[in-house]
Amino acid sequence: LWPRREHWALELPDDIPGYSKHATPSDNVSLQISNLPKNHKSLTWFYTTDQKIVEWESGEPTKYFDTKFKDRATLGSQSGTLHIRKVQKEDSSTYLLRVLKDNGHEEEYKISLMVLDPVQKPEINVNTTEKMNTCNLTLSCGIQDQSVTYTWYWESGSVLEDVHTPQSYSKSYTCQVSNPISSQNDTIHFTSPCVQASSSGVAWTATWLVIMVTTLLNLLWNCEELTGVKLQGCKILPSLTIGS
Repeated sequence: LWPRREHWALELPDDIPGYSKHATPSDNVSLQISNLPKNHKSLTWFYTTDQKIVEWESGEPTKYFDTKFKDRATLGSQSGTLHIRKVQKEDSSTYLLRVLKDNGHEEEYKISLMVLDPVQKPEINVNTTEKMNTCNLTLSCGIQDQSVTYTWYWESGSVLEDVHTPQSYSKSYTCQVSNPISSQNDTIHFTSPCVQASSSGVAWTATWLVIMVTTLLNLLWNCEELTGVKLQGCKILPSLTIGS
């Protein structure tokens, strides 16, 4: 019944049906085949095609093998789902499910599991070269993890080059880094060609807005308390008195 077992241990053909799944470290994942045959005699899950994780045979207790999954994996015998608790990046691999059907025929399925860290927030580095009335701008964006996708608006790559002139220049640039499970971005602003906006100025503006909104709400609330009328007869101006 197992004539091809040694062959599968050496090579996993591309024609085996399956799909890919992504997770972050410490996630609980379920590896499931949607079109699993309903009538089957046995199920066997493999890690990297040659290391058994768990085996179920009709009428026999489920057998968990002495692997790193022994205390983290459980099998749904009817659904064939392999549940793995608290996956780690080292668990990334291609998992193989071998199914023996009631008619004696064997089917195999594969699931590629990739465990990835969420991406870190990138930082844009600016390099400028001024010449005549133009400014050559080189923006580089990067993080330590190399297995990410970089996007500058509609362009890809970790480096973006642009030319600023007094008549035409972009006021902001956003770099986005992403992987299959998460994304982060960083944005820089320019007040004029090759003159980058101060981050402290941006922070000061945001703080000022918060203070103004909070003050206005407090004045409106005090106005209601004094007049007993909801937002009527209350004028919030420096030269006028609150109330009628």
